[in-house]
Amino acid sequence: MGVAGPSGPVLDRDEVDRALARLGAEHEAIETSLLALQDHAGRRLLEGAELTGTTKERWGTAEASITLLWSYFDAYADALRSAREIRSRRRWSSRDDLVELTELLRGESVTMAGSAGATAAAPTMAGTGRLSERFTLAELVERMNELYATSLDMVVTADAVWSALPARIDLLAAELQRTRRLAHSVGVRPGEHPSGDDLERITRTLTSLREQVVSDPLAFWAPAQGSSAPGGGRPDTTRYDREARALEEVRREIDAVLTVRQDAEARLVRLRDVLSRADRTLAEARSARGEVLAKIAASEVPAVGGPPTALQEQLAMASEYRRHAQWHRLSPLLESLEEKAEDELMRARESLTAVTAPLAVRAELRGRLDAYKAKVARHGFAEDPLLVERYDAARRMLWSAPCDLRVAEQAVLRYQQAAAEVLVPRVPGDGGPQDRRGES
Repeated sequence: MGVAGPSGPVLDRDEVDRALARLGAEHEAIETSLLALQDHAGRRLLEGAELTGTTKERWGTAEASITLLWSYFDAYADALRSAREIRSRRRWSSRDDLVELTELLRGESVTMAGSAGATAAAPTMAGTGRLSERFTLAELVERMNELYATSLDMVVTADAVWSALPARIDLLAAELQRTRRLAHSVGVRPGEHPSGDDLERITRTLTSLREQVVSDPLAFWAPAQGSSAPGGGRPDTTRYDREARALEEVRREIDAVLTVRQDAEARLVRLRDVLSRADRTLAEARSARGEVLAKIAASEVPAVGGPPTALQEQLAMASEYRRHAQWHRLSPLLESLEEKAEDELMRARESLTAVTAPLAVRAELRGRLDAYKAKVARHGFAEDPLLVERYDAARRMLWSAPCDLRVAEQAVLRYQQAAAEVLVPRVPGDGGPQDRRGES
């Protein structure tokens, strides 16, 4: 919309003609804007909707403002038409005509009844107690600009929310229905699985959200900071986004259940294999413990636990869940069982290692004894009486049952010391040991 020129002295004919041309262009621009507002899709939706809350309150004011806008425009058009009629009386307007035109174009020539302002509940004469109010054309245009901006802002805002949120809610609701059908197919139902309860809650929330958006769109508008343009801001999608994230979490849970349905048998086979290996390892540990107790003396051997009966029972329960297609229950049970089965296998291996530790110590002592004997033989001391005596003593201890590891270890150490003395004797007058034959 344009703004009328400022008031001044009596206009001459050229100034009048220029003012009329400007006002005519302004009249067309105002009319075009008002017709566009009248035909705006948001305004038509507001007229036909059952509004509530903030939107109902603001639309009542905006609707009255639009009515007042047309009243102002009609008054503006009448004033312009009167000015054109005065100017068209004569080709060369008289001074009286020019005075009259000046007063019409720049003076307070437009009178509006007080009832019009009171009807609009807008920034006019409402509350002043006057029956009428006078405007210049410039003031009238300024008042129309204010009413137009506030009315257009309300219409554009409501239309923006209606154009954005209901469609997105409908798409999310359609996705929700697909997810519900998929959830039912794998046994995820309300009251039986948390995700089923979540789907019910999301359904209720989306239904309520759509009703609120349709009836009170302005409650879902986030104005832009510092913006004065009509419709400055964006739809507030906070609640929608929260439900969309919740549905995505449910979909991931359903996908996990579907994955369980697809590879449940393979996972059950792997579980049985892991538990079977744990049982075999524990059986080996129990057998090894008997051997250790028979062959090793004065050694504490840890007890070996029995097979994990609780895990076997849970495994049987998992098979039942699979047989009856209770995938939502099978999914968490399989995850728990897989972790426990790996822990059980690790425990069995640690038990076997702990039980066979004395045998490993005996094997290490045997290997050390034979290694030193071979070293002594390479240096030509295989028949040394002391070495032969100490080797035989250590060997009898290590190859007899039960074997006392502490005593046997001392015997091996004595043989090592004797071998070291033979291989590296101390030469008088020399600060270091020397091998009488040299190291090979």
